Amino acid sequence: MTSSESTTLIACPTCGTKSLWSTKNKYRPFCSDRCKLIDLGDWANESYAIPQQTSEEDEIFSEDLVVQQNRSFL
Repeated sequence: MTSSESTTLIACPTCGTKSLWSTKNKYRPFCSDRCKLIDLGDWANESYAIPQQTSEEDEIFSEDLVVQQNRSFL
């Protein structure tokens, strides 16, 4: 790294440790392979989710859905 390049440090999303934001850091934005795998495990366990908000419109249109037991969708 030359002196003309600026070093950018970012906080690891998993543990908060400062890590180098550079192509030399193969785990970026994480600080290590361990933190990267912890984050992957959180995704696999569905720990990250966008909360769904129900609306009156959903309730109105769900009443229109009629399930026919003997009908195949294929």
